[in-house]
Amino acid sequence: MSEFRTNEPRGVTVWFTGLPCSGKTAVADRVAEILKNWGYKVERLDGDIVRQSLTRDLGYSREDRNENIRRVTFVAKLLTRNGVIVLTSFISPYREIRAYARQEIGDFIEVYTKCPLEVCIQRDVKGMYQKALRGEIKEFTGISDPYEEPLNPEIILETDKETLEESVSKVLAKLEQLGYIKLRE
Repeated sequence: MSEFRTNEPRGVTVWFTGLPCSGKTAVADRVAEILKNWGYKVERLDGDIVRQSLTRDLGYSREDRNENIRRVTFVAKLLTRNGVIVLTSFISPYREIRAYARQEIGDFIEVYTKCPLEVCIQRDVKGMYQKALRGEIKEFTGISDPYEEPLNPEIILETDKETLEESVSKVLAKLEQLGYIKLRE
C-alpha cells in the first residue's frame, strides 16, 4: 500500500487569457523563470509555440480555436495532476471553452491580462493588428472576431498600468495564497 505524501507540491494550471499583445507571454515567462529558480516543476504552454506542433492542423475559426484549447487542456490536465505548475498563455477568446478548461483541469487559476485594444495595437511588433485592420487577416481577435472578457478571473492584470514585476508579483501572491507555492526572498 502506498503512503499519501502531503509534502508533494500541488500542480496547478495558471491560464493567462487576453487580447493579442496584452502581455500574457511576458508575464507567464517571467513567472516561469522565477518559479524554476525556486525549484518548482514548471511548464510553459504558449499559443504561438503550440500552434507550431500540437495544433498546426488548425485554423482560426471558432471551432478550430475551441479544438486548440481542448488539446491544450488535455496536456495541462496531465501535467497539473503530476504536480507541475503549468503556465498557459492563449488568447482563448471564448468564455465557454475557458470554463471547459477550468472544469477539466480542476486546479485552475484564470489570469485576465486586461489591456486596452489601442495599447495592444501599439505593442504589436509583428504588425498583425494592422493587417487585420486592413482586412488581410480574417477572424482576428479584437478586430473581426470577439474577445469575451472573463467574468470572474482569480487575477486581473492591468498590463497597461502595471510594470511587468507588479503583474508577476500579483500572480506569485495568488499562487501562495492558494497554497501552491511558498514565496521566497
